[in-house]
Amino acid sequence: MMLKITRQRGLSMVELLVALAISSFLILGITQVYIDNKRNYVFQQSQANNQENTRFAEFALNAWLNKAGYRRAPDQALEDAFPTDAASADCDAFIKGAAVTGFIAAAGTKEVGVCIRYQPASPAELDCQGDAVKTISSDTKLDTPFVKPDDTELVVMAIKFVPDAELNKGTLQCKNLSATKPAFVELIDGVADMQFEFATGESDLFEKKLKATTPWAATATGLVRAVRYSMLLASRPNQRDSDSKIYTDWIAVVSDSANKARIEAGDNRRVYQLAGSTQTLRNMMP
Repeated sequence: MMLKITRQRGLSMVELLVALAISSFLILGITQVYIDNKRNYVFQQSQANNQENTRFAEFALNAWLNKAGYRRAPDQALEDAFPTDAASADCDAFIKGAAVTGFIAAAGTKEVGVCIRYQPASPAELDCQGDAVKTISSDTKLDTPFVKPDDTELVVMAIKFVPDAELNKGTLQCKNLSATKPAFVELIDGVADMQFEFATGESDLFEKKLKATTPWAATATGLVRAVRYSMLLASRPNQRDSDSKIYTDWIAVVSDSANKARIEAGDNRRVYQLAGSTQTLRNMMP
């Protein structure tokens, strides 16, 4: 008996459509998983970069502010260690006994900052520019503990925030005005905005306590006893999908209209992080 052999000539239209439908669902699912994972990775990377900048900024600023008013000889009077100093292109004048004064922003900019001064602890000490502090080669006072250095060896340092329309390109910079070749150097970038506030003491040089009411001000006048700062750090654009409470809260307290407009125009769905600290100038306390 002969068997009839039926040859298969290909897929039917129904089978092809079913296969396409199944493969489309699989591809869509895999693609969505990939997109979600990539978005989450980018967000985590942006947040990690912000947090790293936050840690470094707080470490550096707190370290420099803790140096303000440092005297090698504890028995040296503040007014002797820190005499009156005239204003410079970057800093307001220092009154007698003051270790902190206001920063002078360049014309037409929204820079903010602070100026501090202190005595170097040793001749091997480096300034914020990475150079050795200025010392007198023939003077060995810095090699001897608890002996005050020469007046010309006083370190005066300016710290400033330089804003940028691209929020993640704003920088924190510093300069040693006492250096042979002072020049601002960049500490970190990614700073979208920054604010400084200063708490002053009573007018009497020997009155160490802070003012009893509302000691905080945006300008460093008188004998500053404490400094507090807050920073808004930002990632590259298009790194988040939803609203940012950090951004909303910061914008709500920005008083300068031009600066507020700059931040709003540069938002573009960035990831934000806050940094800040309040530093009591321990060297200025009794």
